[in-house]
Amino acid sequence: MSDNSKIEWTDHTFNPWWGCSRVSPACRSCYADAQAQRYGHQVWRRKGPRQMLSDANWAKPHRWNRAAEAAGKPAKVFCASMADVFEDHADVAEARERLWQVIEDTPWLRWQLLTKRPENVAAMAPWGTSWPGHVWLGTSVENQRFAEQRILTLLRIPAPVLFLSCEPLLGPVDLRNLRAGNGALIDCLAGDVKTSDGREVYAACPNSVSWVIAGGESGPKSRETNIEWVRDLVRQCEDTSAAAFVKQLGTAYARDVFVGGRSVYAQGDRKAGDPTFWPEPFPRRFPGGESR
Repeated sequence: MSDNSKIEWTDHTFNPWWGCSRVSPACRSCYADAQAQRYGHQVWRRKGPRQMLSDANWAKPHRWNRAAEAAGKPAKVFCASMADVFEDHADVAEARERLWQVIEDTPWLRWQLLTKRPENVAAMAPWGTSWPGHVWLGTSVENQRFAEQRILTLLRIPAPVLFLSCEPLLGPVDLRNLRAGNGALIDCLAGDVKTSDGREVYAACPNSVSWVIAGGESGPKSRETNIEWVRDLVRQCEDTSAAAFVKQLGTAYARDVFVGGRSVYAQGDRKAGDPTFWPEPFPRRFPGGESR
């Protein structure tokens, strides 16, 4: 699941299992929780069960890998939309080891591992300081608090591509001035470490973030994403070598903005993901210069 993802920043979505638990304000309107409940799966509790998926589902990455190799073009795979592969849950330990083997066996896939638990990556991922070139690692951040909490941990992992999903974006995020515990300011895009007043660069991070996804919240109870927060993230990327990908402006925007006398929402774009309804042409770029 699936052969062609509806998520704009990937080609396929692979879920080794379903289930997770809420860890921050971004999880309040979790689409995966709602979808699981529609199918009758009560898998969104910390101590609840996790739903393993079929062998037929597990075979899909191998098929995608063969197709990508035949086409001579790597395909991107988001893992996982219905789980967090770095959740510390007893039900998934064996399946997670199986996932690592599938990833290693599919070098024509660009695996996009996204987590809200970067603190677990070093202990759970098998690659230590030698990550495969086709495995990307990202973390979700919704505001400045969780940017500083999660990104500083992410930067310790030497994945070839480190990325952020700022969706739902619930507040402004300054990626170029993340305050570390010792008071230093970290620019996670440029990879600089600055003094607490930001005036002097005195060290370099071993790793930096090269891709930033931004998006507003979707769903019936979605919270507003101020469009200036999106603009600011794009500017921060443009001032460095990071790629920015604006996914959507969110349901609140879709309901509030009218085009041709009708709301964007009423015209069928419930997440404001169609760039033709945007006030300006926000970028949709990937690491390495590819655009969509």
